[in-house]
Amino acid sequence: MEFSKERAELVTHLKVHGISEKVGRAMLKVPRHLFVPSVQVSAAYVDTPLNIGYGQTISAPHMVAIMCDLLDLQEGHKVLEVGTGSGYNAAVIAELVGSTGTVYSTERIPELASSSKNNLKAAGYHNVDVFLSDGSIGLPEHAPYDRICVTASAPSIPGPLVEQLGSGGRMVIPIGDAFQSLYIVIKENDGNVVTKEWGSVAFVPLIGEYGFHSKQKPYRRH
Repeated sequence: MEFSKERAELVTHLKVHGISEKVGRAMLKVPRHLFVPSVQVSAAYVDTPLNIGYGQTISAPHMVAIMCDLLDLQEGHKVLEVGTGSGYNAAVIAELVGSTGTVYSTERIPELASSSKNNLKAAGYHNVDVFLSDGSIGLPEHAPYDRICVTASAPSIPGPLVEQLGSGGRMVIPIGDAFQSLYIVIKENDGNVVTKEWGSVAFVPLIGEYGFHSKQKPYRRH
């Protein structure tokens, strides 16, 4: 397989971050070079974020792996991803939820929504649906979700995403502007919502009704 050696070396490197074997196996299967601009192909398996145009980036592989581990993705899960970008993160999630699972992904930039669909098709993923929409309000028509993965930093946790998280569900989301932290949001079976701070991160801002420049009141962290 093309770049198989580089991909294996990357996954070996990710073990220093405590990545699970399950997530490592998934990342071994995803051809990251198909999800980066052609001028960036030589850096596809370097553990760093890469510019994909329009002021957006593809996250560093270690960050993708950490978020997938924190989500505890299982076969058959229905997942909402906010911020498709190039489609790489969605492809890794798709590997983890398997053929019985589904990934619904939102992207606000038309060019990226279009190119990510092409990237996912070229890589052979058929269980990812990409929507051109404001991800900060989620996709209520397909809710509830077992898991929600937000790949851009919000000012605080958007209420609609909490509402669309199913009972027993889990969301991972970066919060903040100049200083950001990654949060795990868990909706318990009784409907109670608890949040846990994981640590410092750096993401592009979430733009939308419940993102930055929002006039709406977002959900408050507990």
